[in-house]
Amino acid sequence: MDTESATRTAAWREQMDAAARRFAKSADERAEVTRKRKATESDVVDTDEQIIARADRLFTSGEVPAQAAVELGRQEPLDTIGSLERIIGFANDLQAVNFLTRGARAAAAVARITLSHNSREVPMGTGSLVSPQLLLTNNHVLPTADKAESVVIEFGAETGIDNQHNPVTKYRLAPGDFFVTNKHLDYTLVRVAPGPDGAVPGTTFGWNRLIADTGKIVVGEAMNVIGHPQGRLKEISIRDNRLDLQLDDFLHYTSDTEPGNSGSPVFNDQWEMVALHHAGVPKKDDNGRMLRKDGKVWQSGDGDDAIHWIANEGVRVSVLLRDLGKQSFDPAQRKLLDELGPTAGLSADTVVADVTMPAPRHISAVEAVVRGVQGRSSAFGGRRSVVFLHGRSQQGRDPTDLRRAWTAGLNKGLTLADLSPIDPADAYFPFYGDQLVASLGTQESVVDTGSELYESLVAEAAQRAGMPSAGEVATDPIAEERFGGFGSVVLGRVRDQLGWIAARSGLDSLLIGAIFKDVAAYLDDERVRKGVLDTVLADMPAGGEVILVSHSLGTVVAMDLLTQLPRELDVSLLVTAGSPLGLDGVYGKLLSGGASRPERVGEWLNTWYAGDPIAIGCPLRPAWGNDLRDLPVDNPKERAHDIAEYLAHAAVAATIGRTLSA
Repeated sequence: MDTESATRTAAWREQMDAAARRFAKSADERAEVTRKRKATESDVVDTDEQIIARADRLFTSGEVPAQAAVELGRQEPLDTIGSLERIIGFANDLQAVNFLTRGARAAAAVARITLSHNSREVPMGTGSLVSPQLLLTNNHVLPTADKAESVVIEFGAETGIDNQHNPVTKYRLAPGDFFVTNKHLDYTLVRVAPGPDGAVPGTTFGWNRLIADTGKIVVGEAMNVIGHPQGRLKEISIRDNRLDLQLDDFLHYTSDTEPGNSGSPVFNDQWEMVALHHAGVPKKDDNGRMLRKDGKVWQSGDGDDAIHWIANEGVRVSVLLRDLGKQSFDPAQRKLLDELGPTAGLSADTVVADVTMPAPRHISAVEAVVRGVQGRSSAFGGRRSVVFLHGRSQQGRDPTDLRRAWTAGLNKGLTLADLSPIDPADAYFPFYGDQLVASLGTQESVVDTGSELYESLVAEAAQRAGMPSAGEVATDPIAEERFGGFGSVVLGRVRDQLGWIAARSGLDSLLIGAIFKDVAAYLDDERVRKGVLDTVLADMPAGGEVILVSHSLGTVVAMDLLTQLPRELDVSLLVTAGSPLGLDGVYGKLLSGGASRPERVGEWLNTWYAGDPIAIGCPLRPAWGNDLRDLPVDNPKERAHDIAEYLAHAAVAATIGRTLSA
């Protein structure tokens, strides 16, 4: 064994011994879990606080059908812990068919970590993307920045549907940009360098968000582990995996994992990451010696796969995030950390941007607004231009970076459609993010402006999402009586319009509300509207054909823009993505005066995802007429409203690509 390998093995054994000590100290807690299971005849047992938090999360995320809750409520009041345990068990026992597709999406972000040493590549462990650019693994896998410099990250090291090996995509790490590690919690978070095309890996492979909230799992629930055991091709463990015990910093669970699974993400059945796997717990004799599967004392020459593993240990995601929150970062590192998103609870801002980018800073009314960037006039034969029109919450960002993120999504889709990618510098990116906030005066103005319209937009969206009226809920007097305590809190929250929409989309209600607020502010305040339109017009092409690609609030701005463009511009293609244009309250306030298809537009493609709450009024054809193409797509639930996801679909990108090359 070389020095490198010996050091790595020693670090892993140190973590294993620490896990074994924690396992031994928690014997009384495990015995109490066994007692509770026998008493309740339920595998799902935990503290009352954990049970309530878990049931609440399942209800509000739409994982438990409302009718099932009503039926369970008929049998026993829903304010009892026993009934909530049965609800959690129900959610675990009956999985929707999208369990598999959601698992495949989570698996795509998992990579093999391989040491590149003396012209050899030796598998070391597993890591997974938790943001577009940040990879999470164990400290004992990557203990130092120098070590991170010497490894290769391999995505797609797995077998495909035809049982053939998929092509592997390799990246290097950039620990000089971001590297955080903790030996006790055994985690390392490090930046992955962009690929040769300049795109960050998350635009291709996605990422698994870290969630600080409690309620992601309770004792007795199923767990799923994805990794590269012993450096093999990617494997998934989804059978007979159960959470056994929750400690302050760690989770103990049964799972058929192996040493090479160090750094693997551990998921609940909703494919939310609950832990970072880091060590197995070996069975030992009375003298503290590890035992083999055959009961004999383990010797170093036996190999790790001969050890009798009795449990596994993972670092709790919430604890890992709490540790990150205690640390200080420079602005560049903070920008990368903010890409973890609001679910990580590390950003001062609680609202997700339309593009997964760092959280925005506030813009005062007296600050100079940032201008957009123009494309090269010689691009696409000098006859046509592509224009990206962004949505809300972009203030304080660099338009060049945003343009690159949009182009990365589009280029992914173009590649899937077997079309040539485009250069980000060829696209126009009018930028009104700073102007929008400056026109409103302060960030708080977003909340107050257009409140009546805002309320009507949310009400219409909730109605379209299937929210029943107050008179339609809990009309059964028995069910109504028994939905006391916790049950009444759940149903009361579901009646809330934003809560209802959020529960059916997977997006945070704060994000949904903020987007509708900014749409209302733009439509209701002519000063705001004029400031935005003037800013966008200043960076539009001078003439020729235009492919106008718009998103979210940008689709509303685009409709108004079409009434203001000079005649020299011919809009040959309009793309609207994640658009609220199907809501009566939106199209009734446009400069055109209603849902009248713009005559100056050649082809119109509207794309939406059914789980995107801002596109709740889609498809658009019922309101806007048949002379447009409605294209439904399937975005990742946690990035339902993300523009890069919309553009990455081959059918969407192909429409843009063919128009550009016509």
